[in-house]
Amino acid sequence: MSPNVLPVELLELFPDGDPGQRSLSVSLPPGRTVRGAEGAGERPALWVSDGPAPAGLWSQLHAVHQRSGLWPLLLDSYHGDAARPWDEGEVWPDDTSAPGQHDPERLLAGWWAGYTQTDEDDQLSGEERLAVTAPYGRDWPGLAAAVRPRVAPEQHADHWAEQLSQAQPAMRLGLVAVDRGSDVLAVAGWQGAVNYTGEPAERGAVLRSWEDRFGARVIGVGFAELYLSVAAPPSGTDEALRVAAEHFAFCPDNIWQGQRPCTLAGYADRLIDAPTWAFWWD
Repeated sequence: MSPNVLPVELLELFPDGDPGQRSLSVSLPPGRTVRGAEGAGERPALWVSDGPAPAGLWSQLHAVHQRSGLWPLLLDSYHGDAARPWDEGEVWPDDTSAPGQHDPERLLAGWWAGYTQTDEDDQLSGEERLAVTAPYGRDWPGLAAAVRPRVAPEQHADHWAEQLSQAQPAMRLGLVAVDRGSDVLAVAGWQGAVNYTGEPAERGAVLRSWEDRFGARVIGVGFAELYLSVAAPPSGTDEALRVAAEHFAFCPDNIWQGQRPCTLAGYADRLIDAPTWAFWWD
């Protein structure tokens, strides 16, 4: 077999098993495709390596993404249980829409409205709830303005993927058949935010917007974690507050259960010049 021909098991990742003119010039470690445990006969969600991702392989695969159509991911597991979610098939690749079908600002505004409401079962008073999202309170501030990248987004992603792999050496390698990395959650049917929404394409719509406005690239996912490199982070307080509002709408646990002080303003301070973003859903 030519070294540039896609391995047979990877062909299944593409619609109708047809990769078109795709090719792969990078050798892969042992691995297999993963299907959702809830379905039978549907297309695989992604390809997953059997063991930890070899050093430097993410960047090699990232460099040939346009030719291969396969976006690399570093894959974390559930509290050290390497079988979850990947080997257990806790993904639903056929039960999702497409990111392009959703308006990211409408999604974020709707989530914001829901998370800033109070009810009788709320542990916080109305005043305390408003303090969390000050200075905006319940008012959605709109999308943050785009920021010019300080570094090339792809090179930035290579660097921080390698840093993530070194920090968490047990992370495995994944491949998802997508034209842009922001679509991986939708195409793989990732369920990490299922306690908030079972529609990964909605998260993907926001990721597309961040990809365009902030040079964000998806470099890794876990059971309920998401890791992004960010080539154009906010550089000032006002910018960071607007971005923090988007993060709160996207993943409120980053603020509610994150580093103290658990407020939008405190979180925004940590976003200034931050080269990566990480999210976790309870």
